Amino acid sequence: MSSNINLIDSFQEFKDFKNIDRPTVITVLEEVFRSMIRKRYGTDENVDVIVNPDNGDLEIWRTRVVMEDGFSEDDDLEIELAEVHQYDPDLEVGDDYIEQVTLESFGRRAILAARQTLVSKILELEKDEVFKKYKDREGELVIGEVYQIWKKEILVLDEDGNELILPKSEQIPADYFKKGDNIRAVVSKVDMMNNNPKIIISRTVPEFLQRLFELEVPEIFDGLITIKKIVREPGERAKVAVESYDDRIDPVGACVGMKGSRIHGIVRELRNENIDVINFTSNNSLYITRALSPARISSIKIDDDNGTAAVYLKPDQVSLAIGRGGHNIKLAGKLTGYEIDVYRENDEIEEDVDIEEFADEIDSWIIDELKRVGLDTAKSVLGLTHEELARRTDLEDDTIIEIVRVLQSEFE
Repeated sequence: MSSNINLIDSFQEFKDFKNIDRPTVITVLEEVFRSMIRKRYGTDENVDVIVNPDNGDLEIWRTRVVMEDGFSEDDDLEIELAEVHQYDPDLEVGDDYIEQVTLESFGRRAILAARQTLVSKILELEKDEVFKKYKDREGELVIGEVYQIWKKEILVLDEDGNELILPKSEQIPADYFKKGDNIRAVVSKVDMMNNNPKIIISRTVPEFLQRLFELEVPEIFDGLITIKKIVREPGERAKVAVESYDDRIDPVGACVGMKGSRIHGIVRELRNENIDVINFTSNNSLYITRALSPARISSIKIDDDNGTAAVYLKPDQVSLAIGRGGHNIKLAGKLTGYEIDVYRENDEIEEDVDIEEFADEIDSWIIDELKRVGLDTAKSVLGLTHEELARRTDLEDDTIIEIVRVLQSEFE
């Protein structure tokens, strides 16, 4: 091994520094070799370590003071006149003797130890840099390639080969990927686990939908349209409230695009998730009305003190307001911040009875199932046919018959 070695050629691990800048690597290299020097000479205060940042060449220069023969007290810092004249006869007492220290003079064992230390320090630095890089990118969109698929999660590699984890819980229910596929997701959570960065990505959080809108709708990216809030049932339905500060721009039209051109790509990415884009407004009544789209509301009563809204609709609009699996009314509530109760237009709210009042006669799991699809009062249940109740819930026919009997007896 030559005295003026090229470190990057000698230490194969350092050919490709994916996440560390060259000056940082040079600093680490210098620290490692100074440690070698201290072990060998007891001090490095009289040693200069020079690493060429362009090519990694290393030079080590050691300076000792020339002393009269017999007066040297520290061979690491001083050299006697007789000895120094073997190398440079022109030097005199009090002069500095500067010599170049070759790497091979440290011995094979010391070099191997330095190599292991370098590997360890560089790997540690890389992990820290990856952690910092992705910690700063939480909420941002990333694209990676599927590397390995397990039952509970998918291992994804970014363009630098860093490992990203897409858990099953962060996948859209209809997601299906195979090795080599490209995945788009957002950075959801970044932690250090056993000194290794753990980067969780997600396709189910609202931020993922927001980033897709920013990609597809230039007006959002440019700040002309603002996304006020996004709520989602991944793979089923999403509601997006948007607002424009420019009266000339229709925010909903811009987001949807000509003949749906902009939103179609987002819907495909989300596995045909239905996306309702609505105009945000500070008028709560109008906001709730828009949030319950596509249902047409006849009237609405808001109780701001309790955060509730009673919405009255024609019978044929009730199912639209509730939506399949109750998703529409649930998302409308999350979007507006109100607990929304749906009533048929002619129902009187005072005459109705909360479904929880029947807890003594109806099992709690049945009540939960009815509330899941937006049926939280007796009349909201009785207002539907047997077939509609069977279609919307997972209840057996006999159970539905018994529920209806119990509820009807309340009004007889």
